Parts: sequence; C-alpha cells; structure tokens
Amino acid sequence: MHKKLLIPGPTEVSQEILREQSRYLIGHREKAFSDLYGEIKSKLTKFFELSDSYNPTVTTSSGTLWFDIVARSIVKEKALVCVNGAFSSRFAKTIQFCGKKVDVIEVDWGKAIKTSMVAEKLESSKYDTVVMCHNESSTGVRNPIYEVGDLIRSNYPDLLFAVDSVSSMAGDKIIPKTIGCDVVFASSQKCFALPPGLCISIVSDRAIERANNVSNRGSYTDLVKIFDFEKKNQTPFTPNISLLYALNKRMDLLIKETYARVYERHLEMAKCTRDWAKTHFELFPEPGFESVTLTCIKNTLEKNIKELIEKLALRGFMISNGYGMLKEKTFRIGHMGEWNTIEVKKVLDIIDDIWGL
Repeated sequence: MHKKLLIPGPTEVSQEILREQSRYLIGHREKAFSDLYGEIKSKLTKFFELSDSYNPTVTTSSGTLWFDIVARSIVKEKALVCVNGAFSSRFAKTIQFCGKKVDVIEVDWGKAIKTSMVAEKLESSKYDTVVMCHNESSTGVRNPIYEVGDLIRSNYPDLLFAVDSVSSMAGDKIIPKTIGCDVVFASSQKCFALPPGLCISIVSDRAIERANNVSNRGSYTDLVKIFDFEKKNQTPFTPNISLLYALNKRMDLLIKETYARVYERHLEMAKCTRDWAKTHFELFPEPGFESVTLTCIKNTLEKNIKELIEKLALRGFMISNGYGMLKEKTFRIGHMGEWNTIEVKKVLDIIDDIWGL
C-alpha cells in the first residue's frame, strides 16, 4: 500500500508531477536545456518577486549542500549562527568543518531565536555573516527572519544574511527582497512537492560579489562558478534534467495558484492542525513562533507514537515521530506541498479513531 506522506519531508508528489520525469532526456549543454533552465528561472523570478539584484539558481543536491556553499563561498572569517534545533546545529558545525570561525546563539529546543538576542550578540563581536534557520523542522519552530533581516539591513549593512528555508520556502511566505537576506534556499521534496534531489536557491548580487573575494571555495560549492554558468542558463556540472522538468511544471502550478493563496492554504492547514493539537495535547514550540508548514506536538498524554505510526500506515498515511532526543516525547505532522485542510482533517480524524480521542 502507498502511504501518503505527512512527514516533514519528503512530502506527497502528485502523479502529474511524477509523469513530468518520464520525458526524454536532453543534453545539458545544448540549447534545449538552456531554454528549459531559463524558463524555470523566469518562473522563480516571478513567483518570488525577485528584483534585479536577486538571482535564482537550482543545484542538483540536497539542501544541505548549501550549508557548505555558505561556509565555503560566503563566510570570509567569522559567522554568527542561530541554533535552536538539529538542523541549525548542523549548519553551525558545517561552517566550522570548513575551517571558518563560528559563534552561536543557542537556545533550548522548542524556543525561537529572538531578534533582541541577535542584536545583543552583534554588538559583542565582529562578524561577516549571520546564519539563521527559518523553519527548524526538528522542533516546529519558526524563527523571525523578517525582523532579523531588518535589524541587519538597518544597522550592519556590510553583514550578509543567509537563511535556511529548506522546509518553508514556497509554503510559508518567503520574499527575499523584503527579508533583506543574501542567500535563501529550499529543498525540492518539501513545500515544492517534488521528489528529493534539487535545491532551489536565491542569491543576492552582494553575495556573489562577496564570493569573488573568498578563497578556497571548493568546486561544487564555488558560488562564482555557479553564477558564471548561470549567465548562459547552464549549470557547472551535469544536472538532474528529469527533476528540472518536474520543477518547471511545479512552477506553472504555483504561479497559477498565486503565492498569496499558497501561503493562505498553508496557514489554514497549520491552524487546523494546531487547533486539534491544543484540544488533546500541547504544542511543542513556544507560543507565537509555530511553523506554518509542520506542527510539532508535545506528547502530554504519553501515547505510544511508534505504534500510532504503524497503525496509521495501515490506513494509508504517514506522520513522523519526534526528532532525535524528542522521539516519543513529540510527534510531527507535515502540512506542506499540495495538501489541503480537508485532507489534513481526514488524517487527524483517523488519529482520533486510533487513539480513541
């Protein structure tokens, strides 16, 4: 039986999108590919309301590659990294592994990084890059990237701001020029509702200029090389052409729905799930900082979550246990991609039935 995915990723992929990957391949150095890739970039530019100073790019990779790209091509000497869960912690460690200095603002899992914390830290030392995870999917916490972006723009114009939006971009509202970020990236298997394998990124002119002045950028992680090829609507290395066909179709569907409606739909799903969770349990994130694309629920009734997942699978759906040290202490319901409130409510009703809630 196929289990429909309501986990933090990968999410459910429609037959319409899956069929796009059955197209014949083309050479990645021929005009047909440049036309395809140029079309995708134009649609990304339209959907994310990009100004002339922002540049879309698509890498054949997981989103985690962009931890390395930021580390190797953006951070010159020292980064301030905001850590409040598993993936923001991984970002900090990646920058350290690449030989750069890192200071962290770290709070307990379930808590958000406040703008005041960033402001205080920026006063205490000199940094060239600030890094924040928008949607910490290990905890269901949504960090205030718009407020932090405004702080940096207003007071630290030379600082670059990099945002991990792996599990929120194209679901939650991400408008780079409004955020004021220099790098923001997302994985295809999350809100874009595609199979894994692509990372969709938006990079400012300032970031590319910075990369030109950073040494030891690596090869696959060389932002300068990536954007040299972008000028020709090409990629430095062989891309996943089949997934790009799928992304091209996905962008058509997103543009037709409009970003405003996409965001509203995700908010509706989030509210439905939160209301259900608060009726029976408690939300794990601190109030006011809940994710729009997944809900992390505190297991206050001490239910057997592993058993729930097994029983739910027999009914054709899949949710996630808590991440790492939160296993059995929390559970997570992903509501991103093509899902809607009616479908989410159906799954919540099944959980009610299984647990007798």
